[in-house]
Amino acid sequence: MSARQNPARRAWTRDRIETLVFGVLAWVMRLFLLVITVVPLVYMVALSMRPLESLLANPLRVFPTLGEITFASYQRALASMDTGGYDIGGFLLNSLYVAVGTIVLALLFSVLGGYAVSRFDFPGKRLLGMLFLSVYLFPAVVIAIPLFVIFTGMGLRGSLAALVVIYLAQTVPVALFMLRNFFENLPEGIEEAAALDGAGGLRTLWHIVLPLALPALAATGLFVFIVAWNEFLFALLFLLESRDSWTVSIGIALLDNQDVSPTVLLASSVIMTLPIVLVFLFAQRVFAEGLSAGATKE
Repeated sequence: MSARQNPARRAWTRDRIETLVFGVLAWVMRLFLLVITVVPLVYMVALSMRPLESLLANPLRVFPTLGEITFASYQRALASMDTGGYDIGGFLLNSLYVAVGTIVLALLFSVLGGYAVSRFDFPGKRLLGMLFLSVYLFPAVVIAIPLFVIFTGMGLRGSLAALVVIYLAQTVPVALFMLRNFFENLPEGIEEAAALDGAGGLRTLWHIVLPLALPALAATGLFVFIVAWNEFLFALLFLLESRDSWTVSIGIALLDNQDVSPTVLLASSVIMTLPIVLVFLFAQRVFAEGLSAGATKE
């Protein structure tokens, strides 16, 4: 009897128990993260499609019935002030202008800087990398007042272009650091082969390095977009006096101080969140395409 039980006892080894326990904990953590991520979004979308009268009559019910589903809150949020709306559509365009401008310029500076730092040796190379990241040692509030004074003196307060410059100062150091690490892992033999074929430095960077770096560019661009789209402090500080230049984060935050329907606030929040979700889904596809495009055949 004992001889038959020994194999079963030996089967429950320490490695098997740890694998089972950590496997269960991993699924529990995934489920927990899924719940805290998806439930607020579903709650926000469901309530934004309910009529205000239904929401006030039964606030504990989350999902609307088929007859209650309405997009009136979205229409009012996107409509201009002249037609009785809250001009969230205009704020979206301002945020899109700032985000796209920041992405293009940040990737341009980061690609050139990251490639130069990863491929060339020069005095102070290590110190330069430390100085780039040192900007994150200071809270944003510390540099907000000096920037406000500088840009006010230059007459750029209320300008979306000034906001792009500020966001570049926030995002370029990390973007450069991310791309530098990727360029350092690329084999230099590819660039040497291109040089033997007569390709110059810029041509090699454009036709050889950048296609291979597409996954890193997508991840870096997504990081820059999220920062530029969601940032609130500097946007409020520089654009508060110019309502036509408000970004969507300012517009929704200041709507909360007015007598605005809760369904309109929820609809505005959904509108602000939707571009980030779409960009992330698009970025996932770019990651896969970039990885396959960067593969080499032996």
